[in-house]
Amino acid sequence: MPFSTRGRAIGVALLISVAGVVPATGAQAATILPAPDLDTLTKALEDTRAAGAPGAMAQISGRDGVWNASVGVRDTASGAAMDTKARFRMGSVTKTFSAVVLLQLVAEKKMELDTSVNRYLPGLLPDDRITVRHLLTHRSGLADYTNTMFHDTVPGFEAVRNKVFTYDELVKLSLSEPRTTVPGGSYQYSNANFVIVGMLIEKVTGNPVAKEYERRIITPLKLDNTSYVHPGTQIEGLQVRGYLTPDQAGLPLVDSTDQTVSWAQSAGAMISNAADLNTFTSALMTGKLVPGPILDQMLTMASVDATNTRFYGLGLRRYDLSCGTSVYGHTGTVQGFYTYAFSTRDGGRTLTALANTSNRGVANTALGGTLEAAFCGKKPAAATRRGFALAPAEMDESTHLAR
Repeated sequence: MPFSTRGRAIGVALLISVAGVVPATGAQAATILPAPDLDTLTKALEDTRAAGAPGAMAQISGRDGVWNASVGVRDTASGAAMDTKARFRMGSVTKTFSAVVLLQLVAEKKMELDTSVNRYLPGLLPDDRITVRHLLTHRSGLADYTNTMFHDTVPGFEAVRNKVFTYDELVKLSLSEPRTTVPGGSYQYSNANFVIVGMLIEKVTGNPVAKEYERRIITPLKLDNTSYVHPGTQIEGLQVRGYLTPDQAGLPLVDSTDQTVSWAQSAGAMISNAADLNTFTSALMTGKLVPGPILDQMLTMASVDATNTRFYGLGLRRYDLSCGTSVYGHTGTVQGFYTYAFSTRDGGRTLTALANTSNRGVANTALGGTLEAAFCGKKPAAATRRGFALAPAEMDESTHLAR
């Protein structure tokens, strides 16, 4: 039902229903969480809008129900209100889909994590020490070509908006730049890693990644609003339009909705909506997508920043929140869209949050506030005001796209 906060009409819609995600199964103990803090959730969305996003939304799904909140518009031209049912580009949440498919192949004994990539794709990489595991953990040392590609935000985007790359072309772009670390060394985020994951999936299965996403994840989970349309450029049906922030202050936002996302492909080109992503992250955490021993490896994580609250495993992030709760999932940035898709370890509560802007670090940081609201509930009056916030490296979205 629409309402106003602090006397300002902000176009927030909040709906509480009784449909929840499937409870966790197996040995994983259920996580007991406080009720979501809906006031703080709404405030995080308002702050995201104030930071430059035309609109923002969040959906929390759990055993106690589903909560939807939205502010602003999903289309600046028509003025259509943000809608939690609408589809959007999920950016690097695609990486978790790709990781799931590859890890299913590992479970089927069709691939090994600690084997050289060159065993499956002979001659692709100049270093036989780079393994499949190194790709999934961003420890291959392969440079992220998007840093150069999008150094100038709008010109870089317009140069590739309708371009269709081959996988080999993207790998060559990465190899044309210096390595960032030795194989197995430090965590260095790179879209090139998951481009090669897509190549591995196609080589081992003999099918396009779209078919493998469909038969292994989308169809079994009935994700009716999820798709991989590359090299198509449009989001079908009810959609959120995305807006790219130009480099130069004062210039208008650029509608970046229609694009091939060929520069990312299996690293960031999927489309979904909030309900589907909540279903996906819950299913992953409850062992419905990969066997327990494989999921354990996926969840074996190393710290990726100085705060020791952010971690990365096999195509999966973990954030440790201020209340002591850990959540698992992925962030996504693609031109015009910021996405968060996270779940508790037992899959009992999930959050998907979206803003239809990008290259706007303050908006991304504000959107991150939805995590604390969703999983930590209301803070005691005497509690510190410090909550979850993005690390500086994650705030700088000007170069790291499809994060």
